[in-house]
Amino acid sequence: MKTLPCLAAVAAIALAACAPKPENVRPAYTAQAPYENLSCDQIAAESIQVSNKAHDAVKAERRHHHQDQAIVAAGLVVFWPALFFTHGHRAATDLATMKGEMEALEAASERKRCGIVFNRS
Repeated sequence: MKTLPCLAAVAAIALAACAPKPENVRPAYTAQAPYENLSCDQIAAESIQVSNKAHDAVKAERRHHHQDQAIVAAGLVVFWPALFFTHGHRAATDLATMKGEMEALEAASERKRCGIVFNRS
């Protein structure tokens, strides 16, 4: 009966180490100063680049999340050392940075009345 609490503790730790869902990644703070002197066309061009990078980061994060779920399931049932191979939060850092840049670009666009808004769905 002592193994049940140990298993529960290992499961909780393993699940906490999993890569988060892309929707749950919070934006990292990004200074708006680099975008202050850009024209609307320059903000639009930068927005396209950031949007493409964010799209790639979401795909990577989603892939890591699903891989981590499989690793945790296999680790808890079959082979516990597999739990050391979860991705954790590394890929989420890139996604958080992209989300922060998107917010900064939107703020710069709003101040200059460019009308650039990212679709986050």
